[in-house]
Amino acid sequence: MLTRRIAQPFEWLLERIVAGIAATGVPPNLLTWSSLILNLWAGILFGAGRFAAASGMMIFAGFFDIVDGPVARKQGRVTVFGGFLDSILDRYSDLILFLGLLIYYSQVNRFAYACLAGIAMSGAVMVSYARARAESLIGKVEVGFWERPERIVLMIIGGLANRMPLALWVLAIGPNITVIHRIIYTWQRTKAEPEADEAAIAQANAQREISAAHDVRDTPALISRTAHRGG
Repeated sequence: MLTRRIAQPFEWLLERIVAGIAATGVPPNLLTWSSLILNLWAGILFGAGRFAAASGMMIFAGFFDIVDGPVARKQGRVTVFGGFLDSILDRYSDLILFLGLLIYYSQVNRFAYACLAGIAMSGAVMVSYARARAESLIGKVEVGFWERPERIVLMIIGGLANRMPLALWVLAIGPNITVIHRIIYTWQRTKAEPEADEAAIAQANAQREISAAHDVRDTPALISRTAHRGG
């Protein structure tokens, strides 16, 4: 994705920051919760109409969101639950930010912008859901542009530049186009590779049965195969 390519020149700096944080022994899940708390603050600022301050808070929240996974890997503390928690709290963060905008535009009687915020909020959730559901059927799915980093960056730019209505128009349209793209892609894959899809479904069902039967904290082999800290 575009944001990942832009971030590549700064990877050396991020690695040093991650190493420094990891050396302190701070729990990775604490970083994940810190990101949610800062985004909650940003959502409150959006609700109060303080867009620039909210965007600044999102930058700090984004920092914690970026480093929690690498810190966990650096400390050797990657767990299945950690990746799950990170994904769940990311979704709550998205909802909180858009809810703040929806509240603000409702208070100032800008009904159209409140609707845009609601549509953008729905698109943000559905982009993630469409990917998760598709990957349970056909494996890795990376089609579509509007992943979470792109959405967050656009919200930050919109707030700092005082152009949030324009950002909301893009966020209301772009992510929902990505959802449609993923629907079409999944349909094409399931139509073209029905046998592979049946195998993928069987594998996903087997994995869920294993997870239900065992506590993953006591199953190192399972953790080594499936653990990650993605969003």
